[in-house]
Amino acid sequence: MRTISRPAARPARTAAVAPGAAARRLHGLLVALMRRRSLRDPLAASCAELELSAPQVHTVLALGHGGALAMGDLARRVAVTEKTVTGLVDRLQRDGLVDRVRDDADRRVIHVALTPRGAALSRRLDAEVLQALTRLLGPLDAADRRDLFRIVEKLTNSLEDT
Repeated sequence: MRTISRPAARPARTAAVAPGAAARRLHGLLVALMRRRSLRDPLAASCAELELSAPQVHTVLALGHGGALAMGDLARRVAVTEKTVTGLVDRLQRDGLVDRVRDDADRRVIHVALTPRGAALSRRLDAEVLQALTRLLGPLDAADRRDLFRIVEKLTNSLEDT
């Protein structure tokens, strides 16, 4: 019978990796991670079931997390052009998921807000994302999760400063 030993404890610090090499390694790991079917399935299945495109689902999620947003802010949040976000909002409004609301202070500004039906959909989609993330984090022990959170928080904070 073969015994399986636990891996040795991780060293406190690994050898320094040049930023360019580290970026290439991270890129490769992220591409591999994105290719995993299990990460795409929850939202892909919802898109097909709901007959919504991925950008429409992302729009619903963005509004669910950020509340009502001006059209330009929504376009930046979803990473599409303002022309594209207009079409997305048109379709979501047609389906009863969002409403356009004029700004009281500046009537030229139009905010997009989820309807009650859109808010319910956002909560459902968010729950599916959380389930997928729970499965993703499952193989990590508590120390790995703490390290991951610390690193992601550090990256997030550094992006806020730029």
